[in-house]
Amino acid sequence: MYTANIGSRASGKKVTAPELRARKGADKITMVTAYDYTMARLVDEAGIDMILVGDSLGMVVQGLTNTIPVTLDEICYHGRAVTRGVSRAHVVGDMPFLSYQVSPIQAVESAGKMLKEGAFESVKLEGGEAFAEHVHRIVRAGIPVVGHVGLTPQSVHALGGFRVQGRSDDGADQIVRDARALEAAGAFCIVLEAIPPDVAARVTSELTVPTIGIGAGPSCDGQVLVCTDLLGLSRGPSPKFAKRFAELGDAAVAAFKQYADEVRGGEFPDAAHAYKPNRAEPIEEEPVASAGGIVVPFLR
Repeated sequence: MYTANIGSRASGKKVTAPELRARKGADKITMVTAYDYTMARLVDEAGIDMILVGDSLGMVVQGLTNTIPVTLDEICYHGRAVTRGVSRAHVVGDMPFLSYQVSPIQAVESAGKMLKEGAFESVKLEGGEAFAEHVHRIVRAGIPVVGHVGLTPQSVHALGGFRVQGRSDDGADQIVRDARALEAAGAFCIVLEAIPPDVAARVTSELTVPTIGIGAGPSCDGQVLVCTDLLGLSRGPSPKFAKRFAELGDAAVAAFKQYADEVRGGEFPDAAHAYKPNRAEPIEEEPVASAGGIVVPFLR
């Protein structure tokens, strides 16, 4: 039985692409998105295996209606912020729309920039057979790749919206061919998004690399969710597959309201949250070390 992940989780040892690939059919892989230092620290502290800096930041962070406008520089910016908060989880970054589709050479250049300037440990790209050569060239350059088939959000206009894929026999067969092509090209794991559970089970059983599902049922080798969906931070309806494990959005609104009420009522700040009035006393600084090892002086 594979046990490396148990040791990694306990010791804080960095999770690597080869380790994740070796977990096929054994220890389930957990992946969550994060887009900033604070969220990344919390996700990493929880023992999540992979953190995805997804181009979903276009919708979650920037308020866009889809992921298409997200740029390579924006992904790298968020990657740098996330990696500063991570000590254990493997950090993978989404390759944005038109950062790799033009040619395999462009794909290698963009992936290289993501490692050099975004501090990523692997990259993820959407598409199957049509981009197998792109994946092969990136892997040959020494960059681990996560594939992504099924619903590919960057193709939202071609698909006619965010629609479940693989419901027809032809559609299911194409997903299998796409996944096999990515595996053959060297992808170390493959995300399956918004496909029927039986199709995901078929793909998972036919591949030798792990599958990570999002809206693809329980048979995958792992699961990924967007952090704001998981935490209940997103307002409005959630996708069918996105279980809300907390309702932090409601808790945040309540906290903001309480803060506003206390400020307006003169209750905050009180004596417990004010500095001592004796100006003759020297100002003391208490260094506080964060979980990330950053020492910040706080005035008392």
